[in-house]
Amino acid sequence: MESKQLSQSVGERVCSIDQVPVNVRLRQPSTRRPQFLSLNPLINMTLSKDIKRKPPGPASPLALGIDTETLATLQELQATHGDFVSITLTNGRLAYFINDPDEVRKLLVKQHARYRKGPGFERVKMLLGNGLIVSDGAVWRRSRTMIQPAFSRQNVHRLIELMIDCARSTAARWERVATAGATIDITQEMSDFALELILRCIFGLDFEDRILATGENPFAFLSRDSTRDLRVVLKVRESRQLVLDVIRARREHGNRDQFDFLAMYMSATDKEGRHFSDDELLDELVTLIVAGYETSAGTLNWAWFLLAKNPDAEVALLDEAARVLPAPEAIDQEALAEMTFTQQLLEETLRLYPPVWLFTRRATVDDALSKYDVPAGADIYLSPYIMHRTAEFWSDPAQFLPERFGTESVHKKGDQPYFPFSLGPRRCLGEYFSFLEMKVHLGLLIQRFHMTLVSDQDPELDLGINLRTQHSIILRPHLRERTQ
Repeated sequence: MESKQLSQSVGERVCSIDQVPVNVRLRQPSTRRPQFLSLNPLINMTLSKDIKRKPPGPASPLALGIDTETLATLQELQATHGDFVSITLTNGRLAYFINDPDEVRKLLVKQHARYRKGPGFERVKMLLGNGLIVSDGAVWRRSRTMIQPAFSRQNVHRLIELMIDCARSTAARWERVATAGATIDITQEMSDFALELILRCIFGLDFEDRILATGENPFAFLSRDSTRDLRVVLKVRESRQLVLDVIRARREHGNRDQFDFLAMYMSATDKEGRHFSDDELLDELVTLIVAGYETSAGTLNWAWFLLAKNPDAEVALLDEAARVLPAPEAIDQEALAEMTFTQQLLEETLRLYPPVWLFTRRATVDDALSKYDVPAGADIYLSPYIMHRTAEFWSDPAQFLPERFGTESVHKKGDQPYFPFSLGPRRCLGEYFSFLEMKVHLGLLIQRFHMTLVSDQDPELDLGINLRTQHSIILRPHLRERTQ
């Protein structure tokens, strides 16, 4: 609810509030790929501790970033050395790449307290402050505990009507396009849809009254400018004042008996009974805005692409939607829970295209994973993208097969080699919200439109913090005949 881009730390919430990604790029002074260098020179010292049980790995130092070259490097390392690899980085640091599902689960769940967020989080504070994506330790635990109730199923269900309204608005726009025989940039459409929805869920009535007071959405740059260079930092800082004005008006006049994330965040208290300060609220709300739409936008973008390429999946989705959601007024939490194929389709989309394709952690104490020693200070690299496409764990891993996540799956629900939203205490808070939002969107729109690809061009991967499409996906919408 973890190159040209900011480091891993930007990306964790995308969905997630606590793991969801933002796609922010920094212009580099040269073409040389950036290294994950800490601002603390002591941290950059070579780890000199003698490691008795060290995994295999290359002899020469390597550079790792968040880019296409890094994905190729990690895939080659995994193919050559296996699922547990030691790497000496070009800055002298020791790093491990882990692709073993049991060890990844152990690190993120059972032994999570021995690790903190990995390299690159310093720069993210320029953008998001010290919200859930960036914070660690006691600050993170306090914020997570305070925010978690806002994402309970009961509270998220109260936002379903907003999800329906945003889907209806999208449908009306697409109908005009279909009637005109025109095309849709589905990549842009999904960014706009998800951004408007999260803003409405955060600000409620204040979205129309205050956020759109000038007639334009001051946050539109987040979905309109995919380059995300340093200018985005300045724009986010400018928008903080607007959010602060809304917070102060709420403090003065109350929440107007409305239900939204802002109201829930403002009423949240820690175990000492303290509320968020204005600065803390700002950090968490900006984090929710920036991160809260990225995962859903990216997943829906890939989902429409896959549906256009897989007619059998489209038919199955249409049949389920028509049966479970015959009309918008039929949509509620029980109906959405019955959309089992839609859930499988979304999970398979996330398997192929996890929003954050690379996570990092850093060991805070000496530890052991598998049969290897992990010394304090070692950096850990984990890639959902690579694990989700490893043939040892998934048959025909490059194929789009939603039934993988059905009742006949070879994997048990809680024991899959699968972590698109991370695992453990830092698993995405907004995961359930995101799935509900995407089910409403697909369930309503698939009944109105059949989508076809305009071009056979591969959208390719944009391997930043978020796994985005390099090129916009262009679809042609065709109106379905109404059956009611």
